[in-house]
Amino acid sequence: MSTEQWQPQTEQLQQLARCLVDTLNPQQNVRVEAELMLKQAKNAPDINNYLCFLMFNDLSASIGLDKSSIASAKRPAALTLKNNIRNSYKQTSPESQTFIRSNVLRGLEAPEPFIRSDTGLIITEIIRQGGVMGWPEVMQTLLSVAGNESGTASEQIQEAAVKALYKVCEDNKSQLCKSYENQCPLDFLIPRLLSLTSSSTAAVRANALSCVNVFIPDVFDAITQNLDDIVSRLFKLTEDQNEEVRKMVCRALVLVGEISPESLAPHMAGLADFIITQQRSYNDADLALEAGEFWLFASEQEILRDSLRPFLPRIVPVLLESMVYDEDSIQRLEDDAAEDAEQEDREQDIKPAFATAKGARNASINTNHAQNGTHNAEDDELSEGEIDERLDADDEPDENWSVRKCSAATLDVLSGHFHEAVFNETLPYLRTNMVHTDWPNREAAVLAIGAMAEGCMDAVQPHLPELIPFLVSLLEDSQPIVRQITCWSLGRYSSWASHLDQSGKQQFFLPMMDGILKRMLDPNKRVQEAAASAFASLEEKANRQLDDPLYCRVIVQQFAQCFARYKHRNMLILYDCVQTLAEHVGPSLQMPEMIQTLMPALTRRWEKVSDQSRETFPLLECLAYVVTALGEAFAPYAEPVFRRCIKIIYQNLQDSLAAANNSQLDDPVPDFLVTGLDLLSAIIQAIPEEQSAELVTESQPSMFDLLHFCMGNPNVEIRQSAYALLGDSAIFIFMALRPSLDKLIPILVAQLDMQNGLPDSQETGFAVTNNSCWSCGEIAMRALSDMEPWVETLLQRLYTIMNNPELPQSLHENAAIALGRLGNGCASTLAPHLATFGPAFLQSMSTVDATDEKIQSMKGMAEVASRNPQGLEHCVLNFVNEISQFDNSQLRSVMGIGMSTPIGAFQKALSAYQQVVPNFNSMLSSLPPQVVQNLHQNYKI
Repeated sequence: MSTEQWQPQTEQLQQLARCLVDTLNPQQNVRVEAELMLKQAKNAPDINNYLCFLMFNDLSASIGLDKSSIASAKRPAALTLKNNIRNSYKQTSPESQTFIRSNVLRGLEAPEPFIRSDTGLIITEIIRQGGVMGWPEVMQTLLSVAGNESGTASEQIQEAAVKALYKVCEDNKSQLCKSYENQCPLDFLIPRLLSLTSSSTAAVRANALSCVNVFIPDVFDAITQNLDDIVSRLFKLTEDQNEEVRKMVCRALVLVGEISPESLAPHMAGLADFIITQQRSYNDADLALEAGEFWLFASEQEILRDSLRPFLPRIVPVLLESMVYDEDSIQRLEDDAAEDAEQEDREQDIKPAFATAKGARNASINTNHAQNGTHNAEDDELSEGEIDERLDADDEPDENWSVRKCSAATLDVLSGHFHEAVFNETLPYLRTNMVHTDWPNREAAVLAIGAMAEGCMDAVQPHLPELIPFLVSLLEDSQPIVRQITCWSLGRYSSWASHLDQSGKQQFFLPMMDGILKRMLDPNKRVQEAAASAFASLEEKANRQLDDPLYCRVIVQQFAQCFARYKHRNMLILYDCVQTLAEHVGPSLQMPEMIQTLMPALTRRWEKVSDQSRETFPLLECLAYVVTALGEAFAPYAEPVFRRCIKIIYQNLQDSLAAANNSQLDDPVPDFLVTGLDLLSAIIQAIPEEQSAELVTESQPSMFDLLHFCMGNPNVEIRQSAYALLGDSAIFIFMALRPSLDKLIPILVAQLDMQNGLPDSQETGFAVTNNSCWSCGEIAMRALSDMEPWVETLLQRLYTIMNNPELPQSLHENAAIALGRLGNGCASTLAPHLATFGPAFLQSMSTVDATDEKIQSMKGMAEVASRNPQGLEHCVLNFVNEISQFDNSQLRSVMGIGMSTPIGAFQKALSAYQQVVPNFNSMLSSLPPQVVQNLHQNYKI
């Protein structure tokens, strides 16, 4: 029997239809039984034929079900058929595949809209599973129907066909762009789609252009060959009366501009008219947004950006208009303007927090080993296009990307390029709307002021003595959304205010700071959040300007009140405020009154947050900054914090082990370990050595046992922090560390193995390997000859790092520093290999600044050279040049290791070269005079 003659058995068709209807039954037992039967039916050889027959035929008279039941059965039938094709089309018999393909196109003519829509989904799934060549005629058929080539297709059917085409293009782009027997489907598809943009049916025009838009970004040959036609048709379609068509035109203009901006630049005058008109389509927010995105794109595109300048007097006003909330948003905001500070956060309001990994330890650059974590100033500033992020769901009531946000982002970018020209176009609007009786206009004006802060600072600055007091007054506005945006805007001008002279600070900075601090205790949680974010930005920009007891006292008192009132969501931002303050004012927090205000507030929160809460790691991260700032003043608080860190790390390692042995369990979040390790590092550095050593020695489980597991953890950020803690332990509590070296150093050595590829990655800046090299050097400086069991392997691995051109220079430098430091205790073992590693060592050291670490490393190398001076015979001048960089006071400030000081070690090595290198003194005369003078002053050469 041919597939066209296949007919279902009535009883089975009835059973299937009833089963499909029952899958929608509100009674769970009926629904579950139906779903089970349907699952069993999937194994029947003709199941897809039955589903297809049920979808595309009028069966109410033939199977004894009413029309309502048949209609109810068709939707699950379509879903089941699509899923079956997705999961098992290739295993379906050829006869069944042919039956489906010969019948599915009938769905385009179905009276039910959902059947027409599902038909497109089924068609695209067939192509996805069977390939373009598995059904080569379908694209031609869809194009023919969409274009009404028969003259009999209704607009409804044409629309269904072109929408099916769009689904096929979107889901099968890669297949349509391949070549089959030297022919690419896209070569005939693009011209046919472009011809459909002239259809008399608006839905066909809009969807045909949507299809073309799918392919434009990838710059396929078919696109470049038809680019002139695409641009020409876009310009014609700008006059289309249908909003959906114009929406697709706006999107296409952006896509074309990205691949060929020169195609649009000559037409900017006409485009400006069109885009401005579309952006003012206030009854169609989607069309206005598509238009607005053209300005954002064009303002960031070099070729198009300059062509915008003549149109700024028209572009800027429409941007400003679009920054005012629409009526629906205004109503919603007014309804939601509640004093909700005392209400607990809803689950959906709470953002996930992420820990910041500890930065790589770079002995050649940074000698402040106490800095845990990083706070990037760029997080608090806005540059091109960043308005959308700053004003995203966390800061603005309308959580989706909108024409308002897009316009603010565009104003930000334009101001960064055209500066005063943008400000001059904005000024009349600001003068009118800043004092507007309607709060949405006031709010939009403040948004505009903030958006121009970076790009128009020179133009805005003369007006700031008037603007800043006015903005500060708006912090008392009756509308929470106005107070919220004012906090953000003031934060963007805090750099200007904080760097004025004393009189200027008194007049502008203090009111700004005080106003934002007060809003941190606003009765509205959104305003609290905006104020806290703005204050973190202020701290970052003011930097050391806040290092004044008068400022710090007020700030810390306000923070303490915030700790007492904030709910979970805003607490995360408060932690950022506290750690940023600690980072920038440091020792000022050591004053007793500061400690007595801040620490009880932090301690109460510390005691309230559970070990399993995701709030734990931002709290640990914040505490690490505070500990570093307080130094020894943190000692009274150290023991409970240290012990809880040990507990958190142990529990998370246990959870990791359980998850590794049980696939049903989720891996714990690594941030607990990262922040716990970083806080331990901060404590060890801050408090007296005797107390640190006691805490470490008495810890249960042992801190170094836990560190052993963390150093071997597969997570890069955990290992990065673990090796930082190892190095800090070597510096500050070496005697406590020493008994554990036998089990820790082998893991360190394994981390440095580059033979089997790079254990680290460029994405992390090779931070783990950098920290490993750094900690190796710190241990070597103190363990001395105890490093002998590992020195041969370490030599090979550090040398491999120095010689690997794929690795960054900073890693070469850290490996060289570590290798040189090994020479302080293992010179005799390294000496026979000096000729091999010496040149690479000196090459890496040549770019290292004259730090204490470099002196220690060069001293170790001098010890090695003294035992085998011939090893550096061919590069002795490089060695001499390196040790000539140090001044006498710096040399004397570095403590001697073992029996020699740096000066003594360098003198001994130079003396050895005087004996083995002929005419050594004459050779030195070829060096620059300053080098010779330094050698004479420091080493009596």
